[in-house]
Amino acid sequence: MTNEVSAELLLEQARATLRESFGYPGFRPGQERAISSVLGGRDTLVVLPTGGGKSLCYQVPALMLPGLTIVVSPLISLMKDQVDALTARSLPAAFINSTLTGSQVSDRLSRAARGEIKLLYVAPERFDAGTTAERLRAMGVSLLAVDEAHCISEWGHDFRPSYLRMRHVRERLGAPPTVALTATATPEVRRDIAAQLALRNPSIIVTGFDRTNLHYHVLPTRNDTEKDDALVNSLREHDGLAVVYASTRRNVERIAGVLERARISATAYHAGLDDAHRHEVQDSFMNEDVRAIVATNAFGMGIDKPNVRLVVHHAMPGTLEAYYQEAGRAGRDGLQSECVLLHAFPDRFTHEFFIKGAYPERSLVEAVYAAMQRVVDAAGLTDLNPDRISRLVPGKVAGRDVESALRILTRADAVRRESESGSSVFVRLLATPERIKRELPDPHNPVLGLLRALWRAAGNRLNEGAVVSLDGLPPGFSGSATAVPILTGLQSRQFLTWERLGGGLRLTDPGKPLTAFPVEWAVIDRRRRAELAKLDAVQKYAYTTGCRRAFVLRYFGDEAGRGTCGGCDNCLGLHAGKERHAPGSARTRRERAAPVAAASGSSRSRGVRGADPFGGGEAKPASELVLEGADARLFASLKALRSSIAREEKVPPYVVFTDRTLAELAARKPRTPASLLEVRGVGQAKLDKYGERFLAAIKGADETEAA
Repeated sequence: MTNEVSAELLLEQARATLRESFGYPGFRPGQERAISSVLGGRDTLVVLPTGGGKSLCYQVPALMLPGLTIVVSPLISLMKDQVDALTARSLPAAFINSTLTGSQVSDRLSRAARGEIKLLYVAPERFDAGTTAERLRAMGVSLLAVDEAHCISEWGHDFRPSYLRMRHVRERLGAPPTVALTATATPEVRRDIAAQLALRNPSIIVTGFDRTNLHYHVLPTRNDTEKDDALVNSLREHDGLAVVYASTRRNVERIAGVLERARISATAYHAGLDDAHRHEVQDSFMNEDVRAIVATNAFGMGIDKPNVRLVVHHAMPGTLEAYYQEAGRAGRDGLQSECVLLHAFPDRFTHEFFIKGAYPERSLVEAVYAAMQRVVDAAGLTDLNPDRISRLVPGKVAGRDVESALRILTRADAVRRESESGSSVFVRLLATPERIKRELPDPHNPVLGLLRALWRAAGNRLNEGAVVSLDGLPPGFSGSATAVPILTGLQSRQFLTWERLGGGLRLTDPGKPLTAFPVEWAVIDRRRRAELAKLDAVQKYAYTTGCRRAFVLRYFGDEAGRGTCGGCDNCLGLHAGKERHAPGSARTRRERAAPVAAASGSSRSRGVRGADPFGGGEAKPASELVLEGADARLFASLKALRSSIAREEKVPPYVVFTDRTLAELAARKPRTPASLLEVRGVGQAKLDKYGERFLAAIKGADETEAA
């Protein structure tokens, strides 16, 4: 009974923290269960849909727990967005990543040690070297939060090696209670996350994957030209900000150009941009200076913008997990948004190519190894590149196939890639001992000294040829400057032959069969089959004639995956083979007969007590929040004020207030600070910071309407 009372007391304190620090009236059921588990000191695995408020599951406990909360986050941009939003609420948070100087990192760690920072966001690679984990452990870590935890699973759709080491990082941090969070995890991936992190009897909280405000569409196309036309039509027919995903950097640049020529303001984002340009591009979108951002999936987890109204995939992703994660960037404020896949059957071939490259067949790997055994020299070295090796392999094999086989061989340490070296040489002794004694009788002769040093380094192997590091020879003979002139003289007298080793491929032991090396054939086959199965699933999604939302929910094991949604193209009767309409077109809107979101300037009015993506409440869903007349004009005025404040503070507009909060302000028109605090998304920190200006704007609008 005492434990139950204590747990309820902690939850009540958590609710108070939510209201005071974040401005939300209550938790959603999944959030409450997760926070209760975390505050109870249990390891916890949380699966909430994108926009479901995963971050509150560790942010609220972090403010209540005595020590430091470490948040492992995969992208620099995502860290910055989270920390910007927290600091805007005057909450003690910071990040350390590669954008900071050494002194800045030291300063933030010192602040954390003094207790001035409660949430510290860290990239997983930060723990790969150095003593970061040990320094943090000394400060006292109360909670470890692993965000985007699907990255830790070999079955997940974003496999990332640094995440695989998080189990050991956790131990180095002192094995604190751990919460792992993700929006996309099948039952198999959930089990793998728990195993990889060594979670102890974890509380697993899955609240469902359904996003009722998102409407899914697949537009069949035959080529890129048709995709470009469909994309432009979708953007013209649908208002609001858009994210367009493309498969390659080249396509990102090309598609951004297509949109610009169609007079749709767009910018390109991909990993090939330098850091400064990438930040500039992201800021232009986050600040709404452009309408659309065209991006590779490098932008996938870096977007935390609540009012994206349209997400278009120009090419089919390789997994349904990736599609759901990226499409879920739309409508995070709970308002109606569209998710469009432009599908052409050849999209599959690109993914098959990458899957087979990552997980080649055993017969190919064995054939490449055998070919190399035939061409390497006595030191196991060849300067043949993959294209030239491919000509020695039976059958129709391309250089890229050889490259994929070499990755497997390198991982098993059967092959090493040698970079050009100034100190490693290949030496073969030609002279007999008798000749050496006869022609080099002086024991103090440096030439004889070098030969003795080579013999001590390589022994009998010197007669057949051996690789010797000149830097490893005894003093007086080590280094290229000393040894090379002597070697050159000995070669001219035919005592030996030598050559400096350049870059190339080396078999670590040319005489060994491949079976002597630890190649994980079963793991490779299993991963290949798993990736192909994931590809089959997303292909089936594209071709299904049933409800698309139900298809996705069934894939993730969600019991809600039955019936119809009434909002996807199939439920609207827009099946492949019939005339297709871009989402947002007049016909689609008529057939759906759904309310228009406040953010798009509707002329109708309804209640405003909609579900917030972070808060609770039993009132109407946010997708039904609409405004009319004077309310719509006030909403536009409040957005302009928000943009002005965002420019002053150099933060994205949503960090000030979300569209959802502005819509409620426009509908409720609070007149006092106390009534402003009752609006979702307005906490004490934001009231102190922005309250006076927004109350003045509401009062000014009232006076204008009255006049």
